[in-house]
Amino acid sequence: MAQGAGRTITQVVAVVALAAAVTVFLSVAAVRHGFFDLQVYYGALTYWARDGGEIYDFLRPGTQYGFTYPPFAALVMLPMAYLPWSAAIVVSVTATVLASAVVIWRLLDPVARRSGWTRWFALAVALCLAAAYEPMRETVNFGQVNMLLLFLVAVDLLWLLPARSRWAGVGIGLATAIKLTPGIFIVYLLVTGRWRAALTTVGTAAVATLVAAGLFPDASREFWTEALWNTDRVGELAFVSNQSLRGVVARLDPQHPSTIAWLVLVLLTLVVWAWRSRAAVAAGDEATGLALTGAVMCLVSPVTWVHHLVWLLPGLILLVDNGMAAPARSRRRRLLLAAALIGYALLCSRIVWSWEKDFTGVDGFLGSNTYVWISLALLLGLPIRRWLTPAGGERRDGDAPAGSASGDVPQLAEQDRGAAPGQRHRVGGLLTVR
Repeated sequence: MAQGAGRTITQVVAVVALAAAVTVFLSVAAVRHGFFDLQVYYGALTYWARDGGEIYDFLRPGTQYGFTYPPFAALVMLPMAYLPWSAAIVVSVTATVLASAVVIWRLLDPVARRSGWTRWFALAVALCLAAAYEPMRETVNFGQVNMLLLFLVAVDLLWLLPARSRWAGVGIGLATAIKLTPGIFIVYLLVTGRWRAALTTVGTAAVATLVAAGLFPDASREFWTEALWNTDRVGELAFVSNQSLRGVVARLDPQHPSTIAWLVLVLLTLVVWAWRSRAAVAAGDEATGLALTGAVMCLVSPVTWVHHLVWLLPGLILLVDNGMAAPARSRRRRLLLAAALIGYALLCSRIVWSWEKDFTGVDGFLGSNTYVWISLALLLGLPIRRWLTPAGGERRDGDAPAGSASGDVPQLAEQDRGAAPGQRHRVGGLLTVR
């Protein structure tokens, strides 16, 4: 009892010390954006709901930035127009923190249980580290909706799909109706042959969009015919914060970025993603499917601001998961944990901003696109794994092993990381790779 209490005290002190260190780091490294994007949402919704204006006519004073999301997003955010500004900030930050905690917990808890970590301690440490993660702190400081969308998608891929729920697809559908980019997860469902979930997703997104159109026909007409196609409202493609393949191409020639080169890169990237996603789902590794699709979404989207890279969080956590599941002191464990650490450190560092004013030359090309290289590395190198019962039957992440108490974490078939289906062979209930 005394030993357990001592361990708890040590862990509490460690969390407090880490939180203090992160606070100091944020006070030095974090840029204050004054909830800029939240101000755009708040101003547009107030102008629309209370001042009688059209929501897509609003521009934040002194800028070209206006409300860029579909009308269903405006419907979801509408209560914000009737809140004091300070209350809107509290709601935004609280929602982001809660959504982040749920997603991180779902991905990290199997690692904690399998590794024997104290689960609350593992989550507390992870949340402190997430606070230092540049895309996360940018999401909070801008008042963005990224983590809420990731949460909706994760509900489908990490809970409902593995459980074969009839509701699987609703989360992705709602996320797509709020912001169009999560629609790539509809393609993910189609590519991996989950037709029912894909149909549910499309149906949900369509119903949400039609409800918004019925309630706000003028706003819907303006969005789908004009605002959606007005790229000036989004920002400059060559800006260093645009960490997508489109941004890479635009920074090579800001005045005349090659659309053909970008489309070729997008096509090649999608082919690799489809191949790897199908392999992940065939192995029952839905979490890796989520991570791969989040990474490819960041790559192929015309605009991926740094705060959008919260979609890389699942991939970084899964690198740790795979590393901890590898044999102790093995080369594989060292490589995977080192990759997770380096990727995380770079994504905390603001390194791309060193080339904000000048991204020419080899160093500018490599440095200004650092986060793009991380997205590509996750897409190409994130391990794919298969879960098996002792008798050789497949099971999904989080399922309890045969004969064990409910909730126990199954062990990984360590040899089966990213192998092609023809290279996998069952031996005594495990898979081996040649």
